[in-house]
Amino acid sequence: MEPTTQPATRPLYAVVANGGAPPATHPGPAERVAELTDGLYTLLTEAVDDPRQWHRLLDTSATLWRYSGGNIALLMLQMAQRGNMRPTLVAGYKDWVRHGRYVLKGEHALYVIAPRTARIAPNEAAAIDSAMDGPPAAPGDGVNRSRIVGWRGQAVFDVSQTEGEPLFIPVPGAPESGPPEPAAVLQLWESLTAVAREARFNIVVSDTQMGLADGFTDHARQLISVGSWLAQDERVATLAHELAHASLHVPGDAIGALYGNSATHHGLAEIEAESVAYVVLRAHGIDRGPQSAAYLAGWADAVIEAEADAILRCTRDRMPMSRVDIAKSVLGRVSSVAKTILETTNPPGFGGRLGIPGPSPSSNVTTHGVDPRRSGVLHQSGAERLGPSVAG
Repeated sequence: MEPTTQPATRPLYAVVANGGAPPATHPGPAERVAELTDGLYTLLTEAVDDPRQWHRLLDTSATLWRYSGGNIALLMLQMAQRGNMRPTLVAGYKDWVRHGRYVLKGEHALYVIAPRTARIAPNEAAAIDSAMDGPPAAPGDGVNRSRIVGWRGQAVFDVSQTEGEPLFIPVPGAPESGPPEPAAVLQLWESLTAVAREARFNIVVSDTQMGLADGFTDHARQLISVGSWLAQDERVATLAHELAHASLHVPGDAIGALYGNSATHHGLAEIEAESVAYVVLRAHGIDRGPQSAAYLAGWADAVIEAEADAILRCTRDRMPMSRVDIAKSVLGRVSSVAKTILETTNPPGFGGRLGIPGPSPSSNVTTHGVDPRRSGVLHQSGAERLGPSVAG
């Protein structure tokens, strides 16, 4: 999965760092957002045409997991245009200066899409709240609240575009094809069970599974089952996969219903879940590539099938989604769930965002085993067969 340079339909706008004058074609906010959106759709079109591009997006997501899926894709695209590199740690010009580093002369900014917000006065906020069902959607500082009024292109720079004070960046070791360290696997298992507890799911390690699946998720009973015959590293991967099902493929999933659901598009649901598992494990330095290949090889077919079904099911009030829109939705869902999980499992590194470090490599793993009772995990022999809402 070596990165390759990906051409865009036209180059994204750039400005010169260190106070250089912008080019004559310097676009306004609306034009820049439109240009960034064009670049994103170009990359997602390529990702549907070539599943290897989806793998590259997942690899970048494992590094930049604190960013949204769309911005991850944009950063990857812009770095690829400049050479055979991926973004690793990204921040604005002033943020780099605060950390004692300076953008190299002649470097051009990368751009992400950021919201433009405006303050809501208390009387306006009260009027909005009274017209809404349920609690306010945008809590504020107790005096004023903010709301999104538009979008803008925000200039950022990768660490490779800077120089200055040495910056300690804790990162996991390069993923290896061999089995991961047992201590790291046990620590990740414990962290993932904490994610499950937070979501109010119980975990059962069982020697009896529905259809011999390695794992399955039962939403009605808030239960995730993992096969007891699996090696510990496979149990961890299966649990990460099922946590994605537990979060994404709930009954009444409104976003997924736009192009199907886990029942009508089981293949796409599996790709979403395995993509989350791939990102989570890779962020922790565990290579999931060979095992994920069987799932992710069907990525393009699943997206195209969902597009065809969306067209067949369209009505006057329900417009179909294109394959690029579906790919964008899947990327956003995958990156969002992976971020939620990784915020708890806390892998080494910054997640691509300066100033939010994770633990050092030495503190990321422990050498002691996991007490199943302390982890909230049941080891159950001959577990009853439960009707899974999503099979893993």
